[in-house]
Amino acid sequence: MKMRLWEKDIPGYDPSLSNQIPALEPFVLSTSKAHGAVIVFPGGAYSHLAAHEGEPIARWLNGVGVSAFVLTYRVAPYRHPYPMLDAQRAVRFVRYHADKWNIDPNHIAVLGFSAGGHLASTVGTHWDTGLNSDDPVDAVSCRPDAMILCYPVITLGEQTHAGSVHNLLGPSANEDLKLHLSNEIHVTEETPPTFLWHTAEDKAVSVENSLMFASALARHRVPFELHVFPSGRHGLGLANDHPGVAVWTDLCADWLRRMGFA
Repeated sequence: MKMRLWEKDIPGYDPSLSNQIPALEPFVLSTSKAHGAVIVFPGGAYSHLAAHEGEPIARWLNGVGVSAFVLTYRVAPYRHPYPMLDAQRAVRFVRYHADKWNIDPNHIAVLGFSAGGHLASTVGTHWDTGLNSDDPVDAVSCRPDAMILCYPVITLGEQTHAGSVHNLLGPSANEDLKLHLSNEIHVTEETPPTFLWHTAEDKAVSVENSLMFASALARHRVPFELHVFPSGRHGLGLANDHPGVAVWTDLCADWLRRMGFA
């Protein structure tokens, strides 16, 4: 059953615009010891949420010993900052309730595909340690402890995905806002460790996005692991129909274990 991120007073909620309700669907393991959790952001160009990048990913994460949550975040006609606010709130929400689920609050990651990868990298580069709010959830940090970025949109510059930019920012976005959300520019030494994968022949979102982000992580000495597969279309998800790429799940599972999530 999905859990609403806000029971009332959802920031920016306008039922005349769209009745989308930000929510988390939990896939929580029952374990005797505290373990990590990953919040999954499906892709969909900020116009919809791709189903194959949601629950199947959560089930795979459960299989490697990690609890998972699939985020329903707002998409067009909602614009920035609402997807980001939903994602930040999701990290706070899981961290605030971590004890209830036997989750280690210091091992909460975000995982995003395509535009969901942009959203995940936005949370990883635009975070705070808590808000001045009467809501106790908002007092908790929204910094993820790790990021998993799968064929992500990273930049809103020359190598971006035009549809994602249009849906996130509208038809007349100014250049300052595009720079603000070009996440390769905002990497610092405090950016979380990151696992990235992409395919070299991705025609929808250029592999340059992952390469730019990895380069920024390297410059700031942030630990990362990058895998670029030679073939494969955009939007593969678990890539069960492409054995040469499907190994990303094994590689990522090993990385999560080394990071102490499972």
